[in-house]
Amino acid sequence: MVHHIFDSHAHYDDERFCEDRGELLSSFPAVGVCRVLNAGCNLEASRAGIALGKEYPFLYSAVGCHPDAADEITPQSLALLRELAGEEKVKAIGEIGLDYHYEDIPRQRQIPAFEAQLQLAGELDMPVIIHSREAVEDTMRLLNQYWPKGVVHCFSGSVETAKEVLRLGMYIGVTGVITFKNARRIREVMEAVPLDHLLIETDCPYMAPEPYRGKRCDSTMLPRMAEAIAAIKGITAQEVADATCRNACRLFDIPLPEGLGE
Repeated sequence: MVHHIFDSHAHYDDERFCEDRGELLSSFPAVGVCRVLNAGCNLEASRAGIALGKEYPFLYSAVGCHPDAADEITPQSLALLRELAGEEKVKAIGEIGLDYHYEDIPRQRQIPAFEAQLQLAGELDMPVIIHSREAVEDTMRLLNQYWPKGVVHCFSGSVETAKEVLRLGMYIGVTGVITFKNARRIREVMEAVPLDHLLIETDCPYMAPEPYRGKRCDSTMLPRMAEAIAAIKGITAQEVADATCRNACRLFDIPLPEGLGE
């Protein structure tokens, strides 16, 4: 069994966990999952993540509005996010960013919402969790402008973009996509990115790895991602878990689990 698993991006407030959320989360310590960061995608989800953190000692949260919730960003909601960010186990602003795939909310609205939350993170000296889908140019322009600390989650860009993210001092988040047969680009990125700048994540309930692709994802599937990265790096899955756990604890200012020293 792989130990010291840190799921750096999850959505356990999602309705797909309503039937068995308590049972599932309670099982994590016994199967090696020692830390979870629950990312907020809107104001309601941000509040729900904080509530989960009060119930489970190993669960921390981030607060923010995903680009699909960019319309929620107003001066009033930014004041609320600032207040929520002061909660004890809130460790990041996120997930925030740009999504031009469906563009349900026009990019002209997404960009100022993203900028406002980047500014908030800078003012609070907190890391950010970045969502970027088919919006590389605008995302990187703003990251270069604000130089936040944080992670580009569910990374789907090129090796060149990954190197630019690393130049900014940020981390690369890897999901179950790394296990897909056609995931050539992310495997190339894994070859290029040093282990000390990688995080592993589920983005659950989405992005389940093989052989669970298409099913509801959860943190118990993370060893699959660790094994895929280990095969590329020529190390063990445990070494991947240990390193990515240290990385996430460092980034989010979370205590290391027992038995995992620096």
